[in-house]
Amino acid sequence: MTALTRPLHTTGRLRTAWDAAHTPVPGVPRWARIAARAVPFTVLPSCAWRIATCTFHVPLDGGAVQDSGTLPWWLPLELYVIVLSVFSELLAFTAFGLIARWGEVFPRWFPLLRGRRVPVSAAVIPAALGAAALTFITALVAVMVSTGHTIQGRPLRDGIPVFTGDWHTVVLVACYGPLLLWGPLLAAVTVAYWRRRTSGAYARTRPGPTMAG
Repeated sequence: MTALTRPLHTTGRLRTAWDAAHTPVPGVPRWARIAARAVPFTVLPSCAWRIATCTFHVPLDGGAVQDSGTLPWWLPLELYVIVLSVFSELLAFTAFGLIARWGEVFPRWFPLLRGRRVPVSAAVIPAALGAAALTFITALVAVMVSTGHTIQGRPLRDGIPVFTGDWHTVVLVACYGPLLLWGPLLAAVTVAYWRRRTSGAYARTRPGPTMAG
C-alpha cells in the first residue's frame, strides 16, 4: 500500500465503522430513527456550554463558574469538563444501539460474545433504567433551578447563572433545556426496540452475525 492510498484506506474504514454504528436495521420505525438520532443533540449544547465556559473561559456564565470546587488537585476544571462532555456524548450515543445492528448482535470487538445475539433484556433493562433516571434527574434539577430551592427546601447558593436575569440566563436555558428530552427520547426508542425484538416479524428479518466494529 502506497503512502497516497493509505489515508484513503483509513478514511474508508472509518466510513464503514460509522455506517455500521448508525445504520438502522430493517423494521425500525421512522420515528424511532429520528428519536435515536436526536438524543446526542440533546446533550451537545450543554457540553458546548461547559467547554466554552470552563475550558476556554468564554464569559457565558455571568461570572458564576470561578473555581474547581471539590475536584482533586491533579484534575484541572478545564480538563474535567472535557472528559465529562465526551463521556456524556458517548453515553448518549448508546441510543443508536437500540436501532442499529450492533445493538442486536455483539460486534467483533466485543470480548467473548462477538457474533452472538444480544439478549433483549440486556439492552432493554439498562436503557429503561437510564431513561427513567435521566427523566427524573433532569426534571428535578429543572424544578429546583426554576424555584430557587433545593430538594430539601433550602435556597440555592448565590451566583448560579440562571439567576443573573440577563442574556446569560437565556443562553444557559437554551443549552441545558434540551437535556429534558434525553430521558423521554431514550424511553421511546427503548419501547420501539422491545416491541421490534419481541414481535413475530422479527424472526423473519432479524440480523445475522456481524463483523461490524
